Amino acid sequence: MSLPTGHPVDEATWSRWSTFVHVVVTDPAALPAARREVDTEIDAIDAVASRFRADSEISALSRSAGRATPVSPLLAELIGAALEAARRTGGAVDPTVGGALIALGYDDAVPDRVEHVVPSATVSARWTMVGLDGDRVTVPAGVTLDLGSTAKAIAADRCAQRAFEATGCGVLVNLGGDIATAGPAPDDGWHVLVQDTDEDPGSAVTIGTACGLATSSTVRRRWLRDGDIAHHIIDPRSGLSAEPVWRTVSVAAPSCYQANTLSTAAIVWGADAVDRLRGTGLPARLVDRHFREHVLGGWPPAARR
Repeated sequence: MSLPTGHPVDEATWSRWSTFVHVVVTDPAALPAARREVDTEIDAIDAVASRFRADSEISALSRSAGRATPVSPLLAELIGAALEAARRTGGAVDPTVGGALIALGYDDAVPDRVEHVVPSATVSARWTMVGLDGDRVTVPAGVTLDLGSTAKAIAADRCAQRAFEATGCGVLVNLGGDIATAGPAPDDGWHVLVQDTDEDPGSAVTIGTACGLATSSTVRRRWLRDGDIAHHIIDPRSGLSAEPVWRTVSVAAPSCYQANTLSTAAIVWGADAVDRLRGTGLPARLVDRHFREHVLGGWPPAARR
């Protein structure tokens, strides 16, 4: 988990999406407005993209029986971003893993808890099966979309930008470890501690404006399935939780969406992640199952003003 450290000008923390929201602003008077903008953006994304809501647009797509279905501009944008993430990662980040997650027992009531779940049948699916033509989306019958690998990070980006535009001050938004900044950073940058659990090694970093920082974890949001530990990052090749070669992977990038796409893909890539991330040139930090750190791309990231 990544949390701002140091002495922010003002901040607020509350719960959404079975995780925490942490907003930091450089103008104390702007905090109430920033919080309202963040909640409004989260509400909008939740209404279109939550597979846990029967009344969401994405749930309606699961019932569309393969028909081309018009969707809102926001959902079209989110699905387009998810498909682009799949393309860029060679399918490692795949929005059609919703059925696999359901089969493994994952829903929004079990994060960070260990309990028995009953597996259910699932349909083999791949991101290339989803059609997006403007505002019309085609999802094959039996395929369930889950945008969790990209939508929360996009939400962080959108929340930070929206809060900045509304207040004119510097803003850092942290949605459960997906961090985005917008507007002028503090003089000494945004100070962030990257650490998933108290047992994991920590890394203190400083990031600047218009920056994203994401950490993907195999030790959060996990539960017991048939005597084995399952977690929420699915390897689309198997339909099962990715092999936990890495406890966590953190990536810094110009956007949280880009950072999270790569950190999630790295969990799926397993032992190949170091070489693949090195090829991006972006700062990255991987903590293996033995709590050893592997840093790439000049980690920690340099703050941009």
